[in-house]
Amino acid sequence: MERLDVSYDKILHAYPNEEGSLIPLLQKMQATKRYISPEMVEAVADYLGITESQVYGVASFYSQFRFTEPGKHSISVCLGTACHVNGGETLLETFERDLNIKPGECTPDKKFDLNRVACIGCCALAPVVKVDNDVHSKVNVIKLKEIWTSYE
Repeated sequence: MERLDVSYDKILHAYPNEEGSLIPLLQKMQATKRYISPEMVEAVADYLGITESQVYGVASFYSQFRFTEPGKHSISVCLGTACHVNGGETLLETFERDLNIKPGECTPDKKFDLNRVACIGCCALAPVVKVDNDVHSKVNVIKLKEIWTSYE
C-alpha cells in the first residue's frame, strides 16, 4: 500500500477499529479530497480488517460517496417522475453534448462534473437542475446554457 499522509492516519485512528466505523470513516475521508480515492479505500479496508470489495460495496450503495474527482462545480439533473415527464432527460442529453461528458464524469478542465439524480425534491418546479447548492427550476434547453455559463 502506498503510504497515506499523516492526516489520513489521524482520521483513521479517530474512529474505533470496527465495521460500524465504515460509513463515518468514508465520510471523513471523502471530506479531505471531495472523493474517495483507491488509496483511501485500501487504507480503510486495512484499518477495519475488511476487504476492499466490502468497502466499495457499502460506499457504492450510497449516492453521497463518489470515486472520481469532482469538478469545481457539480451539476445534477433530476430525473424523478415530474422532471422526467417535463424534459429532464433532454436537459441531461444537452449537458452531455455541450460539456462533452457523461453522467459520473468531469470535464477535462475540472470545471464541471455531471450527475443524474433520482429526485431533488422540488417536483412542483420541474424540471430541476442543481448546480452545487443552487436549484434552478422550470429549466428548458434555452436556459440551460445560461445556467452553466454563469458558473464559469
